Amino acid sequence: MNTICRLIYKLYAQNSLKHRRNIDQCKISDSSILALLIWQATLGIESQRRFCEHFSSLSHSRFNRRARMLLPLIYLIRHGLNEEVDLSGDILIIDSFPVPVCQPIRNRRAKIFRGYADISYKATKKIYYYGFKVHAIVSGDGYLLDYVVTKASIHDAKETIELIANARPKNHYLLADEGYLGKELHQQLMQMGYLLWTPYRKNMKNARKHNNQYLMALRRTIESDFSLLSYYNSENNRARSLAGFQERLEVAILAYNIAYCLERFN
Repeated sequence: MNTICRLIYKLYAQNSLKHRRNIDQCKISDSSILALLIWQATLGIESQRRFCEHFSSLSHSRFNRRARMLLPLIYLIRHGLNEEVDLSGDILIIDSFPVPVCQPIRNRRAKIFRGYADISYKATKKIYYYGFKVHAIVSGDGYLLDYVVTKASIHDAKETIELIANARPKNHYLLADEGYLGKELHQQLMQMGYLLWTPYRKNMKNARKHNNQYLMALRRTIESDFSLLSYYNSENNRARSLAGFQERLEVAILAYNIAYCLERFN
């Protein structure tokens, strides 16, 4: 991982970062900090303090400051990988996953991220949670192209246009679940050049004819992708600031996408 991180640091780091003041006095290089962050995500260690105690010679606070400094670089690397991975001709899938920031018992009393996070229902576990929701667009074979973070209560369909506008995928076929049903959304995407397919609910007219089993099975693969992504702590974000939250999420997605690239292209 150190070798990979040195290479991508050389490719994507801006000169202002590479040649900043006193960089020659740093005990650990930026590429090594990046490798440690990805390693932490890969190991699934939620507590950065515990990770620093065992794997880093830097104090927890110093490691945190260095990690936050690399956030713009991590963003550039992730988007740089998007240009390198060939997804042409692949169907894309849109869905969302929850990121709770406290235990359900503290939903009403939580003060962290007040004004930014809120309460919503997590249908898969049948519980209410306080936190955020990550809306993501993923390729049919599991590469995460882009994402948007919102309050937990924001409906999935509301963020679709922004997600597509930001990602600008070359693929024109999108799959989603019943939460994305609606003529307005379909028409907006069609005007942007994208065709969205969603299954009909069982009580809807022509549902049996419309609900193609192959497309439904393909759409469900995103749930496996999100499950794998959770191993990188995408859903267990212990950050206590917005910058920290974004850094942890970016690292989780970068680690996940690097693993995807290593598996597909090795």
